[in-house]
Amino acid sequence: MNKAQAQFVVDPKGKRTAAILPIERYEQMVEDLHDLAVVAERRREKTISWEDMKRRLKRNVSR
Repeated sequence: MNKAQAQFVVDPKGKRTAAILPIERYEQMVEDLHDLAVVAERRREKTISWEDMKRRLKRNVSR
């Protein structure tokens, strides 16, 4: 993100207290957080081999 796209709200001492972002950037951040939450939930799942995944995908396509 370009720094010019963000605006900041500051307190009387000049400390940043809030940020104003373009809605597109905010929505992307929310989507990224959701993706990270999904990854965290699934991190203990058993992995499968690439060959198994290809077989599964091939089976689903032929249905």
